[in-house]
Amino acid sequence: MTSIAHVGYGYWGRNIARNMAELGYLKAIVDPDARAAVGAAEALGVEAVSWEQVLADPSIDGVSIASPATMHFAQARAALSAGKHVFVEKPVALDIGEAEKLRDLAEETGRVLMVGHLLQYHPIYLRLRDMVMAGDIGRLRYVYSNRLSLGKFRGEENVLWSFAPHDISMILGLVGAEPTSVTAQGVASFQPGIADLATAQMCFPDGSRAHVMASWMHPFKEQRLVVIGEKAMAVFEDSQPAWEDKLLVYRHVIDISGPVPNPRKADAERVDVAKAEPLKEECRHFAECIESGLRPRTDGREGLAVLRVLDSAERALAENLKNSGIDR
Repeated sequence: MTSIAHVGYGYWGRNIARNMAELGYLKAIVDPDARAAVGAAEALGVEAVSWEQVLADPSIDGVSIASPATMHFAQARAALSAGKHVFVEKPVALDIGEAEKLRDLAEETGRVLMVGHLLQYHPIYLRLRDMVMAGDIGRLRYVYSNRLSLGKFRGEENVLWSFAPHDISMILGLVGAEPTSVTAQGVASFQPGIADLATAQMCFPDGSRAHVMASWMHPFKEQRLVVIGEKAMAVFEDSQPAWEDKLLVYRHVIDISGPVPNPRKADAERVDVAKAEPLKEECRHFAECIESGLRPRTDGREGLAVLRVLDSAERALAENLKNSGIDR
């Protein structure tokens, strides 16, 4: 059985640790708060150890890292250098150069480097991706994703950096390519330089387009991915409470025989998808890649591709805020 040490028992890290324990992979917990580490270890039936102990322990195959983003690069690099496989929460690093170094190090050492783009492991998204790959939707024309809510406001990162990586990852997975151009706009209403509402637009080599809208200044929660193809339109709405309503397909037809296009609407079709917890599937995938030697679905290359888009959007957003005079 694969042996995993988990690093970082905070808000999200505790969920990763719980799933690793339930799957039987968890061996140890690391956290700078010694009391938290001991309490977590006791609750999960494992050891509380130091980071140095993890790196030196040959019985530990891999680490899952949910530390603050500023620590991702250093911890992932140290673990890979020590011969450990690494599952690191998004973002894989804070700049492209660091992400490239991690990608290269993983390939040089023959170790798994997996990035925590959770929605790539959601059964609904995977079914949607399979439909796109099989041609059920037809050639992609446009994809857009809304990730909106009221709060939680951040003081160190803008909403695009905080929310958009998941959506960018899903869009790149559906299109199967990186964009040729990225633009972005936003509004910083409450904190200078920190956008609380932002949109990013992407153009792809095959002519398809996409955009992401992210906001923590929205009256209600919405998590919706819309895929528009030549044959059909599909909606993955994770904020729907009923599982069977999370993936709908609309086989609308646009009649272009007349002077203007005329839509003929069709009823929504539910898509049957077996229910599973995305985080548990993500944790399982990491261990299976260690055991089989397979490349993770969200490996270092995929994490780097997402970071490139995010970096381009970030720079475009900063320029837009500066030029528009709404960065106040």
